[in-house]
Amino acid sequence: MEENNNKEEIKEKVENENNNENKQNQNNQDENNQTEKVKKQGFFKKVWYSITKIERYPEMAAQGLGKAFSYICKVVAILAIIICFGSMYQAYQILQEGVAYLQNEFPEFSYSDGILSVDSEDPITISAEDSYVGKAIIDTKTEDQQTVNQYISEIEQSGDGIVVLNNRVIVKTSSISGTISYEYDQMLNQVGITEFNKQDLINYINSSQMYNFYISIFLTIFVYSFAMYLLTTLLNAVFLAVFGYLVTWIAKIRMRFVAVFNMAVYSLTLSTILNMMYIAINIFVPFAMEYFQVMYVTVAAIYLIAAIFLLKSEYIKRQAELMKLAEAQEIVKKELEQKEEEEKEKEEREKEKKERKEKDKKEEKKDEKQDGKQDGEPQGSGA
Repeated sequence: MEENNNKEEIKEKVENENNNENKQNQNNQDENNQTEKVKKQGFFKKVWYSITKIERYPEMAAQGLGKAFSYICKVVAILAIIICFGSMYQAYQILQEGVAYLQNEFPEFSYSDGILSVDSEDPITISAEDSYVGKAIIDTKTEDQQTVNQYISEIEQSGDGIVVLNNRVIVKTSSISGTISYEYDQMLNQVGITEFNKQDLINYINSSQMYNFYISIFLTIFVYSFAMYLLTTLLNAVFLAVFGYLVTWIAKIRMRFVAVFNMAVYSLTLSTILNMMYIAINIFVPFAMEYFQVMYVTVAAIYLIAAIFLLKSEYIKRQAELMKLAEAQEIVKKELEQKEEEEKEKEEREKEKKERKEKDKKEEKKDEKQDGKQDGEPQGSGA
């Protein structure tokens, strides 16, 4: 009875061990299925997971560097498109304000064969507060180089500005040292413009021909914004990846740098979306956040650290399950070995018992033969 109970207990433990192995295999299969699902999911699903499901970061990072780079390119492209539309809207507003200024306040002017003439005896000065290009000085009457140098000195002092002369325009921006001069005939002859007046310029700005102008602005700004923001975002991702790799080293998690970099790319999603909102709001309500860049990096760093520690927690959980499984296997193995030893000892005892019985039988037979001989000897002598 006791032997049957032991057999049932061992059988039950073996079944539990098999169940644990099946459960582990099922978990691995589920993880593989989830990874396949992530690979098949679209871009916007990844955006959603990057913001709301930090536990999916390892799965998305496991897809490789190419997928992460493709993802961040798409995010930056959306950002660049928002910047383009914002810039086009601002350009449209500037042109409309410029048309209103030309119609109501600016004197008559005309251009012919590389010479611009404004019907004003005195120079026209527009302050930096009232101009989108900084301080503007318009004087098409002067030929004195000393006067021109004085105008240049004034716009250099203001930081940004423009000087409009009869044959060229001089531009000064804070991003360059010195000034840049553009000759009218070199700029306008290339596009086939040889003459125009004030009304012609107003009509052109209000015509459908400006669509080409807006398209060129869109394409130019898109290429520039995409390249600039992609480079900036990748540099931020590298910075976060280095930081995250140090965190994995401190947390004692073995991860490749490429995997940490991929997770850093996805961690920048919310920060980039906040940047999009910041740019979009600034189009209509200009304002400045002094520590926006700090917030940008901090939000991404929080996401990355959370993903790393979630990964560590999952790793510890799996290690505990594997240890329990190994302990259960060891216990079952020892009990099976003990049971085999007991059965072996039992078989040996039975074998010894059987041999002893056979030996006893042989001795009994031998004794019986000896007794028979002893009984037969006296009878023979009496005859």
